[in-house]
Amino acid sequence: YIRHHSDPYYTPEPDCCHELLGHVPLFADPNFAELAQEVGLASLGASDEDIEKLATIFWFTAEFGLCREDGSIRAYGAGLLSSFGELEYALTEVPTRLEFEPSKTVEQKYPITEYQPVYFVADSFRDATAKLREFNATMKRPFQVRYNPYTQSVDVLNSKDKVQHFARSISNEMQLLASALEHV
Repeated sequence: YIRHHSDPYYTPEPDCCHELLGHVPLFADPNFAELAQEVGLASLGASDEDIEKLATIFWFTAEFGLCREDGSIRAYGAGLLSSFGELEYALTEVPTRLEFEPSKTVEQKYPITEYQPVYFVADSFRDATAKLREFNATMKRPFQVRYNPYTQSVDVLNSKDKVQHFARSISNEMQLLASALEHV
């Protein structure tokens, strides 16, 4: 699907322009990919209420996020990067800009068929990820999860054996880090 030529500036439905111009370049940035992955991992085992909150966070980050860079406000959300009209609008003084604080962001309602009246600004992808992790720690889930880069899968940490295995892998990583620091 590609947006209709009569209104190339905006489409309420994701199209190939949205995916290719918005999401694909950002997933090549490890800091952004970590932020997006954190939302996904937090959703595993989450309540319906928490899923709704995570969806709102995703909306105001991966879709319509703004970020500070070198003293300027920059757009990084795919909904902005794929919509020339909304990108231009978002960087004016018309919409409200608020600091990205997940506990406040989740309370913000948003329209899906018009430009956003409110955008959230992160200091950086790393800062947004750190704030998101703090927020995620407040969620009640029956288990914890982590992404395993070796198997490219998600480990559910729901047994003593799995937690011990994870602890050993952290210990091994710490030894490697200590060795690397000795050579720096």
